[in-house]
Amino acid sequence: MVRSFTTDPVETETVDALIRAILSGPSAGNTRSLEVLVLSGDDAHKYWEVTLSADRRSAFPWPRLLDAPLLLIPYVRPAAYVQRYAEADKASTGLGEGLEQWSVPYWWVDGGAAVENVLLAVSEFDLGACFFGQFEHEDAVRTRFGVPNAYRAVGTIAVGHPDGNDRKSKSARRPHPHTSQVTHWGSW
Repeated sequence: MVRSFTTDPVETETVDALIRAILSGPSAGNTRSLEVLVLSGDDAHKYWEVTLSADRRSAFPWPRLLDAPLLLIPYVRPAAYVQRYAEADKASTGLGEGLEQWSVPYWWVDGGAAVENVLLAVSEFDLGACFFGQFEHEDAVRTRFGVPNAYRAVGTIAVGHPDGNDRKSKSARRPHPHTSQVTHWGSW
């Protein structure tokens, strides 16, 4: 994760390739409900106006994150999964009866795979990226950019050219568990 960017723009052809990476991920039942809001230039600045107030910016630990010239916001439409699984070839699953039937909400699984795809793809273009949640700002972002209420943001992905002055978050210092601690062969 890169949290310190230059203001150099990301080329249009590269943005197109990143969007293709987002959309090439798996989709339960081939539902394909994922859509992407692309924000650059003034629109990217408007995003920060909505999500990080001026008084909070002065204490924000990663001010150069706000310089990222490109923000990609993948959105999923949960109801699309219910609609898809109500179709004849999936109806026997019972998942077409409502969102509450889904013990695992695959719209989030598919959205997570889409995010991982783009995080991997940015390295092909010598770019950096940072994925972060919108949390309490999701409705404000939806309203500001005209996103229909039926869609949910998976999060936001800042993309750009790293400036080489990145400072890792405290969370990044946490060690990864050894495979022997999390792998269960044959039984738990």
